[in-house]
Amino acid sequence: MSMPNLAITTCVLALAFGAGAATADSPRLGKPIGQADIAEWDINILPDGSNLPPGSGVAAEGAAIFAEKCALCHGDHGQGGHAVRLIGGPAKASLDGGKTIANYWPYATTLFDFIRRSMPFTQPRSLTDHEVYALVAYLLAENRLIGNDDEMNAATLPKVRMPNHDNFIVWFPDRI
Repeated sequence: MSMPNLAITTCVLALAFGAGAATADSPRLGKPIGQADIAEWDINILPDGSNLPPGSGVAAEGAAIFAEKCALCHGDHGQGGHAVRLIGGPAKASLDGGKTIANYWPYATTLFDFIRRSMPFTQPRSLTDHEVYALVAYLLAENRLIGNDDEMNAATLPKVRMPNHDNFIVWFPDRI
């Protein structure tokens, strides 16, 4: 073997052994997490209401919360602003922004899950469960899906029948 080929072969072998040794040692970033850490983020609500937390709320309470924490983005009475319209809208959902709670969402429990996880936009997960139930009651009542005095809680929310419920294909019904 010529001298240049021997030098190249030696460099390649050295790099290969060095890379293997480097991957054997982890950078030791972060820390291991336990079940208590995971539980804080394991807050998914299934369509049948599984995992809904304790609490309750009515539309009148939700109206006050909406005015304070939601109207800035979603407009007065949920008619739309910087963020999407939540109340009213066309009879059928469309791809050009016509999706609202009443004409698109298949489950009322999904509404609870979404609000709980991501609203308000500037402070996600800052609402109490009571506030989320109240907001859901307000939005459902304003969309004429429940009565103004109906209380939403873990027992009543899954029973709300959404108008677009039957227009979704459930690919994995055993997971619901």
